[in-house]
Amino acid sequence: MTLAAFLSVCLIHLMAAMSPGPSFVVSVRTAASEGFSTAAALALGFGLGAALWATAAMAGLALLFELVPALFVAMKLAGAAFLVFIAVMMWRHAREPLPELGSLHPRSTRAAIRFGFLTFATNPKTAIFFGAVFVGLVPTDAPLAVRAALIAVIFFNETLWYLSVARVFSFPKARAVYARMKTALDRLFGTLIAGFGARIAFS
Repeated sequence: MTLAAFLSVCLIHLMAAMSPGPSFVVSVRTAASEGFSTAAALALGFGLGAALWATAAMAGLALLFELVPALFVAMKLAGAAFLVFIAVMMWRHAREPLPELGSLHPRSTRAAIRFGFLTFATNPKTAIFFGAVFVGLVPTDAPLAVRAALIAVIFFNETLWYLSVARVFSFPKARAVYARMKTALDRLFGTLIAGFGARIAFS
């Protein structure tokens, strides 16, 4: 595999990671409502989810989805249901005021990582994305070390991008804006998350 092809995969994934989606919405809300450390753990979960789908795509899961469409449909519906659940929780708690940081009891690091991983892992279309990129740019005879390096870069791309999002939206000024508009923002975020779920289910 040439260096140019390797860098192309890394760049394509970074641009995909930075495009708005359910992970971005969840990251912004978590950073503003629970602080940087919880959102940082969430970012680690996103990175693990990306690494999972990249590994699965290299193992041929995207091809399996094509051969067994019912499996892909089942995973899409499960992912959509999970996102709709998140959306419903956002709407239910939208009117609750944002607690002060001193009295805040954010979810544990383990719970945040798990939530981030599930949010990312419930979108099987990511495996299709990786499969398409890998088929086009990664030779079938690429050494294991190169494949491992690609998965590592994908993990770091995803994690570092969402660490940046977490840092920006956990600043006091961003948190203050969120606190003033919490009800409207939570309902907006809930609607967006539900829309992403519907898009996954019906696409």
